[in-house]
Amino acid sequence: QVQLVESGGGLVQAGGSLRLSCAASGRTSTIVRIAWFRQAPGKERERVAASTWTGELTAYADPVKGRFAISKDNAKNMVYLQINSLKPEDTAVYFCAARRNIVGNYEYWGQGTQVTVSS
Repeated sequence: QVQLVESGGGLVQAGGSLRLSCAASGRTSTIVRIAWFRQAPGKERERVAASTWTGELTAYADPVKGRFAISKDNAKNMVYLQINSLKPEDTAVYFCAARRNIVGNYEYWGQGTQVTVSS
């Protein structure tokens, strides 16, 4: 089993920045993919950033390219999402997720952290 705990959300003005953190514990040696998702009220959950567990490869959803950056601290089993130039439409609950396979569904999820961007 893998446990994921997010932190770092909050209320920020448009144009500001936040860094979200995800602490991974348990059988982290089995993880091959890590990602950040978000879900806004009334909308479907969407993946905004993904990375290999080693951090070598990353991918981003079009709406966040150039503003979001996913990174890892391998020594601490921490995953980060740096969010810059925040927009009101970035308001959502942000989730950290992990999976043990190269393809397929994400198996492990954190509880989420709320990001609210005021205009």
